[in-house]
Amino acid sequence: MEENAIAAKPKQWVAWVRESWRDMTSEMKKVTWPGRQEVVGTTVVVLVATIVFAVYLWGCDQAFFWLTTSLFKYFGAGS
Repeated sequence: MEENAIAAKPKQWVAWVRESWRDMTSEMKKVTWPGRQEVVGTTVVVLVATIVFAVYLWGCDQAFFWLTTSLFKYFGAGS
């Protein structure tokens, strides 16, 4: 429908909504939904990857903290 679909006459707008709804329902019938096993499997992968990245980033944070603290102490700016 055109850009001014909302500003169009009510009958045209209703027809546009009906057509859009019909198109949406026909497309949703074509969707292949994942099974429970696939959903559980991908959820586990996401959780494991999140934990691995969290531990890695925590380690990097600790290393950079140690490095900057050591540099400040070495150059006399730390306490």
